[in-house]
Amino acid sequence: MNKTAILLGATGLTGGILLDYLLQDEDFGKIIIFGRSSCEKEHPKIEEHLGDMFELEAFSEAFKGDVVFCCIGTTKAKTPNKETYKKIDYGIPVTAAKIAKQNEIEIFEVISAMGANINSSTFYNKVKGEMERDVLAQGIKNTYIFQPSLIGGDRDEKRLGERLAQIAMGTFGFLIPKQYKMIEPDTIARAMLRVSKDGFSEKRIASDKIKDLGNK
Repeated sequence: MNKTAILLGATGLTGGILLDYLLQDEDFGKIIIFGRSSCEKEHPKIEEHLGDMFELEAFSEAFKGDVVFCCIGTTKAKTPNKETYKKIDYGIPVTAAKIAKQNEIEIFEVISAMGANINSSTFYNKVKGEMERDVLAQGIKNTYIFQPSLIGGDRDEKRLGERLAQIAMGTFGFLIPKQYKMIEPDTIARAMLRVSKDGFSEKRIASDKIKDLGNK
């Protein structure tokens, strides 16, 4: 097969790993990347479009493929301004879903978070919940929302709270229920790729199910 993947967040931890898997996958002949900065990879499969991700509509003509992988996301530590945070974690995925619907793309996958809830008193969980609601509202035939727990792996920026949580989860992991255990970005990437091919029975995919899919 010669499918086209659209990837948002290729410079991030999970998105970068997913990009590597897509480049190796014979089912995908083209990977169209949209981002603010380059993924800095040269490959005949890659078609890269750089620009303001808050103006994603400007890329509508090039936003055409078989599946969208949205790995966009930030953190409170990296983006303390709540308005900017929401523009990233809500605005970009929802706009991408709208364009995907407009361009008749039938598979849309997005990374959310385990605590996503529109009724949450926590701003960040509420934003994720609103994003999930409005992505699903687009009515794309095959929409899958990945809800990982704390994501492991090394990042460039310093995030002490997450690092301490990672250490605690690693030390006391045997005491933590499966759905709350730390999950590796490689596992998420493999699960996303698998679901793009095989589908899944639910729209929202919890962290323990992501692990099952990514480890098959």
